[in-house]
Amino acid sequence: MKETSKALPRRLHLPEFATRYFVGQGLDIGAGTDPIAQYGEAFPAIKAVRAWDAADGDAQYLTGLADAGFDFVHAAYVLQRMADPREALRHWFRVLKPGGHLILLVPDEDMYEQGFWPSRYNHDNRWTFTVFKTKSWCPVSLNLIEVVQALGAAADIRRMEVLGGGYRHGLPRFDQTLTPVAESAIELVIRKRPQTETVAGGRINPDGQLTPADVYVLTGLRVEHPKA
Repeated sequence: MKETSKALPRRLHLPEFATRYFVGQGLDIGAGTDPIAQYGEAFPAIKAVRAWDAADGDAQYLTGLADAGFDFVHAAYVLQRMADPREALRHWFRVLKPGGHLILLVPDEDMYEQGFWPSRYNHDNRWTFTVFKTKSWCPVSLNLIEVVQALGAAADIRRMEVLGGGYRHGLPRFDQTLTPVAESAIELVIRKRPQTETVAGGRINPDGQLTPADVYVLTGLRVEHPKA
């Protein structure tokens, strides 16, 4: 099934995708026949999307793309096919502008591979993923939290969810992504912190003081500044 398309109904109910993540100039790695650009009407803040497929070169290195060239980078079911997922993420992060977002879908190892390796359902898969386990049945399992840590202090995880809502654990083993409802995946959104934020160790609101009118608009409370 087309996983970008399958994710659309869920993403439409999450305002951040339209207002923060899919915004500006984007790169869609492994877009193929299911590009995010086809849903520009759903994400109107997208200005343009460049698709990167096999004809463009190795998706692990993105050779020829300048640093900090894109407001967002999207990759659905691609990372598990890379020779070195950590190196791939480093380059995908490299081409992202500070303040931009890296949006990933990767197969969850338990829901997709279901205890068998090599993969029974996609022979191009080289790795499996979990959010975090201290032990996995798979010899090439990667914990996403540990993989993201390798990106360093600029990596700001904004969203990480195991997408099991349409998955049926009581069925015999088969590839449930072939159904219209099961994503069998993990969705990960990483924001690239600007340098000032990275140095500060977090995203901190600026100094300043709200007027009583501002407070009332924001909270509905009437306050007065203390008299001198």
